Amino acid sequence: MLTTHRILAFLVVGVPALSALLGGYVYWRRRGVGRILTNVLALAQTLLVAQVGLGLLLLSDERRVADSLHYVYGSLSLGAILAPWIYAPEAGPRRLAWFAGTAALAAALAVRAFMTGAA
Repeated sequence: MLTTHRILAFLVVGVPALSALLGGYVYWRRRGVGRILTNVLALAQTLLVAQVGLGLLLLSDERRVADSLHYVYGSLSLGAILAPWIYAPEAGPRRLAWFAGTAALAAALAVRAFMTGAA
């Protein structure tokens, strides 16, 4: 389970960063959100939920990291990528900007979680 958590860490950094770049590009070009971007954004959210779930399973198995900030950054990353579901406008380009921006923030926070979680 720890190996899966470590492997998933790379995806949790890469996929939200990719979705933020794609979302920013689509927003900048003023194009409609297509199925690919929608699926990449959903994948980024799903990976973060799975990563936090695995982290909680490891925590319940008494496996702890040396730096407690790892838990803070992981939780903030999950909260950041899920925030648009509450705060973003109902439709339009600003909604895409919310999802892309929070994906970028989640990727940055995931990098910090990765840095504080290394043993």
